[in-house]
Amino acid sequence: MATPYLQLRFDTVPSTQDLARERFERLPVLVQATAQSEGRGRSGSAWLNADRALAASLAVMVSTSDRRPFSLMAGVAATRATKDTMLKWPNDVLLGRLKVGGILVERSGDLILIGLGLNLWWQDPPAGASALYEVDPGAERHAEIGGLWAAELMRLLDGDGWPLDEYRTQSATLGEKVEWEPGGSGTAVDISADGGLVVELDDGERRTLFSGAVRHLRH
Repeated sequence: MATPYLQLRFDTVPSTQDLARERFERLPVLVQATAQSEGRGRSGSAWLNADRALAASLAVMVSTSDRRPFSLMAGVAATRATKDTMLKWPNDVLLGRLKVGGILVERSGDLILIGLGLNLWWQDPPAGASALYEVDPGAERHAEIGGLWAAELMRLLDGDGWPLDEYRTQSATLGEKVEWEPGGSGTAVDISADGGLVVELDDGERRTLFSGAVRHLRH
């Protein structure tokens, strides 16, 4: 039977991640908002609010022995909850070649915070960004997508393993020439069982990346 969880909805909050941590008690808690005043991205990157957006964070207890790639699992759940999206390893949600969202995972012992940010509609997005919809989908769409995402993610968390083959199918990174920090370049050829990005260097050597920024190279 699926694990029940508490859902809390707000308009604007400082940070859904922080609020989910504060509100967590016994049951998992999902916090959803349309905007964040102090939101953060991966590695402390700045948060930009689209004209219509979803910010969602799920706080849930997970055994410290569970080392599944939660960021990638959250990405799979995001593609199930949206249409025509793909995943850029390890944290971005893409529509075509443009970023429409991202995943943020923070862990403290048994408590894990899994965040999703999605641009639903954005009249004037910055370079490299886009949104899921060309016209405003309305005030309730964020809650619908957030609820679907959380339900799919909880289903994955309750199960065994993680959907590696599904992630591979939804990956926009596999087959791409990529660069990563610190200093490296090659071709993304696979996702490992533990969620790493397997890259092949020009000399044929293969290496598995587990952290650091990865950039797709366009020709």
